[in-house]
Amino acid sequence: MAAKFSGNPLLAVGASFVSHFVADVVPHWDSGTHWRKKTKERLRREAIIDVLVGFILSYILYSLILQKGPPMALANYPFVFLCIIAAQAPDWLTAPSWMFGKDFPGSSFMYEIQHRLNVKLDKPWGIITQILALIWLYLILFVIF
Repeated sequence: MAAKFSGNPLLAVGASFVSHFVADVVPHWDSGTHWRKKTKERLRREAIIDVLVGFILSYILYSLILQKGPPMALANYPFVFLCIIAAQAPDWLTAPSWMFGKDFPGSSFMYEIQHRLNVKLDKPWGIITQILALIWLYLILFVIF
């Protein structure tokens, strides 16, 4: 979203936020898959790794695939960081309710929305659908339009 809508930061951040809900509808694997079988400590550790891997992969994709110039040359990393945070915001807002049993304003509401939309799929198919969804999104945003 950051690369496609960089001319309009408000649109890019908003599209990044909304993209989370659209992506949740696509069957996928994430660290919360089979959460009932995991200890809270394992779940927290896997969630942290999931977030870090998400940041790294987002930066790599932005740098190597979506930039029109040489990799890293035209990158606006603070802007990309803001879009990544916006895309992850629904999970961040859900975390207090889900992981710590604490209800902060909006936390349980966001949990209910995500619980209704989120479609989980175990490995390897859940990862394959994520990759295919990214390819589809790239084609729609940069090849077709």
